[in-house]
Amino acid sequence: MDSPGLTRGAIVAEARSWIGTRYRHQASCKGVGCDCLGLVRGVWRGCLGDEPEQPPAYAPDWAEAGGEDTLAAAALRHLTPIAREKFAAGDVLLFRWRDDCVAKHLAIASSAHAMIHAHDGAAVCEVAIAPWWRRRLAFAFSFPGVM
Repeated sequence: MDSPGLTRGAIVAEARSWIGTRYRHQASCKGVGCDCLGLVRGVWRGCLGDEPEQPPAYAPDWAEAGGEDTLAAAALRHLTPIAREKFAAGDVLLFRWRDDCVAKHLAIASSAHAMIHAHDGAAVCEVAIAPWWRRRLAFAFSFPGVM
């Protein structure tokens, strides 16, 4: 599902349009509520159209139970993997909280030094990618068809 006109600027602009959306587990509705996956899903819809698949229901601690990188596997089905250190504005970042944990937090890079994400107890925001985040970066992906 390539979009020949998709630019990094368009992805970042769509992600920024979600800033202020309150955190809501499993939601993906701009201005109403979303979680980190819901933000990426919403940006996909805003830039590419229909989502390629609907995620199953998941609990806040879903990843710990199975021990599988389910989110990374889903990203590999629909996004283009890139080297973690080569991400740019508009790329999707996937983080591990600890080395021995599965990756379970998503963000969209707004530059090489900042990202937009949703996290529990807050609203979608744009923050610096501080060393704490860089140490936890497990995967990076580009949206399909990005110019």
